[in-house]
Amino acid sequence: MTVELQVAQGWLTVCELSSLIPGRGVAALLPDGSQAAVFVDRAGRPYAIGNQDPFTGAQVLSRGLVGTAGGRPFVASPLLKQRFDLESGRCLDDEETAVRTYPVRTAVTS
Repeated sequence: MTVELQVAQGWLTVCELSSLIPGRGVAALLPDGSQAAVFVDRAGRPYAIGNQDPFTGAQVLSRGLVGTAGGRPFVASPLLKQRFDLESGRCLDDEETAVRTYPVRTAVTS
């Protein structure tokens, strides 16, 4: 089973779902040159957000710590520790800031 992100060109295969470790992210280079941070939760549900920390400009969100707040999954930036909702991209610590989210799905490989 693969993890795919929806980008302008369509669905892009990122990796095998089994390659993702719950609580840890991976960075994926996208066709437009930007990066996505891809995560999977303990239930096997994948998430994808922009990898760039909007507070520092560094491509590091894939290295952040994953947790939950109020039942919502988030990743905390490894630099300044702001938390970003993995479903909406909204910063939980600064309501005026958000990161891009990507539609994500799993697909059966043949």
